Amino acid sequence: MKKIFTVFFFFSFSFFLCQKVELKKVTDSSQTFTGEIGGTPITIELNYTGVVDCDQYQHYVDGWYYYDKYKKKIPLTGIYDYYGNLSLYSFGTKQKQKSKLLKEQITSLQKVEKTDEIAQKLLPQEYFIFEEINMSKNPVSGHFYVGKKVHPVKLSTGNIMIYRLNNYLFLPNNKKINTYDFINKAGGNELISYATGENGNRVLLYFEQTSNFNACGQCGASEGEKGYRVLYFTKDWNYKNYEEFLTESCRENIDNATKTKSKDKQTIQYKIGKSNTTPAHKLTVDIKNATVVKSK
Repeated sequence: MKKIFTVFFFFSFSFFLCQKVELKKVTDSSQTFTGEIGGTPITIELNYTGVVDCDQYQHYVDGWYYYDKYKKKIPLTGIYDYYGNLSLYSFGTKQKQKSKLLKEQITSLQKVEKTDEIAQKLLPQEYFIFEEINMSKNPVSGHFYVGKKVHPVKLSTGNIMIYRLNNYLFLPNNKKINTYDFINKAGGNELISYATGENGNRVLLYFEQTSNFNACGQCGASEGEKGYRVLYFTKDWNYKNYEEFLTESCRENIDNATKTKSKDKQTIQYKIGKSNTTPAHKLTVDIKNATVVKSK
């Protein structure tokens, strides 16, 4: 009888563990891509080395590529942007000097748009151009130039972003989603609670993130976006949609909200004044049930 109870307890405990929801933050600053040039397998590794001026969507990268058969690394330097453009150049024995010159000349969004024009004046020996990449399409297609020859190139990925603020949610049934892919690129989420209801499952997140992902422009680099997100799932943890509730915002001009906690600390109420887009209202955050209710 004791053995039967032990086995039952083990499986019950294992089942309980696999039902947990966890959030893990992972910042990527490098990526390795596999692909092919004209049908010949290659590998490319790129490292994020900084932003262009104050624009967080335009990044400098350095790295290398090689033909898988030979594994001789050929250095690369270039630019990628949020709009799906990636340009990589190899300058041979003068790679270090010309890479520095290229970056010194590309210092704004307007200059990024002229990356290839600027790079060609530095006489690259070979280079890759990927333009207007469809982030939902795999593989990524582009062109490889060496001398006067042009070859098709493909990368086995649907996303060329090298710098990523990943917030991974690990869900029951061995499922995992990344808020980077469907909420926004700024991260900043914290797991508060999760619950099950008649229509499925819910996950409650609190977030604090930059108001403008760029350091320039209105609300640039401001830490003024704060609030809650409720993510909705089916009963078997397939993602459906999410709702966002702001308690502070530079973009929406929301500030000075009053916050009140219940004695058991399971309920938080915010009184929020009129903003640029919404009238004055209340938010009631129910931590135990992973809900947020908006009311007048």
